[in-house]
Amino acid sequence: MNVLFLLTAHRSPLTAVVARSSRGLLFSSHSHRIDVRHHKSFFRRHSLSIVSSTVLLVWIILFAFSNPNTHWGSFFGNAIADWTGLVVTVLATKFMYEIGSAESRKPPHRYLKPLREFFEEHSLSVFLLGTGVIWVLLFAHSNPNSKWGQVVGNIVSEWTQIFGLLIMTKRLVESHSKESKR
Repeated sequence: MNVLFLLTAHRSPLTAVVARSSRGLLFSSHSHRIDVRHHKSFFRRHSLSIVSSTVLLVWIILFAFSNPNTHWGSFFGNAIADWTGLVVTVLATKFMYEIGSAESRKPPHRYLKPLREFFEEHSLSVFLLGTGVIWVLLFAHSNPNSKWGQVVGNIVSEWTQIFGLLIMTKRLVESHSKESKR
């Protein structure tokens, strides 16, 4: 939301107009540009990842003390998988790239060695595939009917969904979606 503050001192030369843009920049009538992003609190700058991670931690704690054979226990187990996917989506898309995906940030234009450039441009896919293999191996070596085995199975499902969405957004479009390229 754009907010405009007008500071005036009865026709004195101290009159200044300051506006805050949605990008966190201040502008004054003297054409000074001040970056205010650093003035926001740590929580304000990272609130989505902090709150979603906290919710995930709550689901894990509730599931640890619940019976997975009850409705609430089953719900907590599914919530862990869903919120793990959300936290990964928030954090991975914050730090990683995927060329051609509307869901990903655009990598910086640097001149890198070809292999390093490939891993930078596809770091999100590499991360999801690498951690996905770990989840699959963990699931393969667990009892799928055990309390935590079901949760890990749900996380494997969540990982395939996130990776599938990432791959699909590289080539497919959806009309009237701001994430679609066309």
